[in-house]
Amino acid sequence: MRARIFKPAKTAMQSGKAKSDRWVLEFVNTDASRKSDPLMGWISSNDTSSQVRLTFETRDEAIAYANREGLVFSVEDPRPSKRLVKSYSANFAADRKQSWTH
Repeated sequence: MRARIFKPAKTAMQSGKAKSDRWVLEFVNTDASRKSDPLMGWISSNDTSSQVRLTFETRDEAIAYANREGLVFSVEDPRPSKRLVKSYSANFAADRKQSWTH
């Protein structure tokens, strides 16, 4: 069974970095067949391992777990986030580069 180890990015609804400091081990099964329920439209699968997400404090703990359980895994390193430094007073600067919006 294949697994993917990664550090999740923050969601679009977050302004902080909550729940993005842990590493996640997620099972990946490309052979699992998914089908849509005709009545409700829910998607079902014959493999429930895709529902399992294990969290770890560090990357090394996740790798040690995958090695101990004999999983084939890949590690995705997190990309550093770009931070735009802005100040409120820049909105009213005389040499403003962008068009005035208000």
